[in-house]
Amino acid sequence: MQKELVIRKLKEQGCRITRQRMILLDIILEDDCSCCKEIYYKASRLDKRIGPATVYRMVNTLEEIGAISRKNMYKISCSKDCRAGEACRIELDDGTFLHLTGEEWNRVLENGLKSGGYLKEQKVVAAALKKCDCG
Repeated sequence: MQKELVIRKLKEQGCRITRQRMILLDIILEDDCSCCKEIYYKASRLDKRIGPATVYRMVNTLEEIGAISRKNMYKISCSKDCRAGEACRIELDDGTFLHLTGEEWNRVLENGLKSGGYLKEQKVVAAALKKCDCG
């Protein structure tokens, strides 16, 4: 879902969706990259023609369209105003899924953080989920 939304936003900005951009987008979405250099090393292994400037331009473009935040270590961000449809899918132990919009996910997150004592008067602006390799 996130990938399709980002691609749509890039197209709206007049960007062509090249093979190199798709490689970079996949790396940013799937890996825990902490900097452009790390993205570059991973991308250059897949396509030798991807240079550091290509990576920096792509990261800047993604930041300009609001798809990523460098503060979130290149994780796709979703705020409470997100109108992307499904922003979060939660699998339950009985095999069913909950599908939440950005607004619903933000409300659940804020209520959970408040009840756990993590929030007082603050509001969640954006949340980024890290991919888990635990099973």
